[in-house]
Amino acid sequence: MIGKLTGTVDTVAEDHVILDVGGVGYLVQCPSSTLGKLTAGERVSLLIEMRVSEDAIRLFGFVSGEEREWFRLLQSVQSVGARVALNILSALSPRAIGRAIALGDKAMIGQAQGVGPKLATRIVTELKDKAPSLILRQDPGEALPILAPRGPEADAVMALTKLGYSQSTAAESVARAAQVVGEGAALDALIREALRAMGR
Repeated sequence: MIGKLTGTVDTVAEDHVILDVGGVGYLVQCPSSTLGKLTAGERVSLLIEMRVSEDAIRLFGFVSGEEREWFRLLQSVQSVGARVALNILSALSPRAIGRAIALGDKAMIGQAQGVGPKLATRIVTELKDKAPSLILRQDPGEALPILAPRGPEADAVMALTKLGYSQSTAAESVARAAQVVGEGAALDALIREALRAMGR
């Protein structure tokens, strides 16, 4: 299996890149967020997700592990294949996807090409419990110190900081959310309530 390719960008097309690795040109399908960061002639490394079927071997490339994780997670939803997962990653950043799922925002997920209302609802419903743990794994090198208590509240603060909120805003919002949803609330409930409150 191929997990990473490093080479020179030969061609950037609408939905893929040709990456020259030692004289071999690999066709790698990528979301537009990755394609927008690539320029012909530059040397790059792409994280690769390889899919083998009876009639083809397809490579999907990403500039970040976060994008690749979402690509994998999205496909765990029934009726979401590689093409739809790429479309979602092309329409929304990983942070926006995490926020939309945490808030249950079907309309935001539905912005992606090929994602109708029913599929958007299924994605939000099936991933609502998995999204918080993925948010917590994002950018481990950028984790901020947690000032909230241990447990779900601390994890919720960390998740919100990884979504781009300041430490103080996240801690305050989670503290308020904990009062609303009650003591011992689950992580996803805390995150949803905190995001809902900040969106008001």
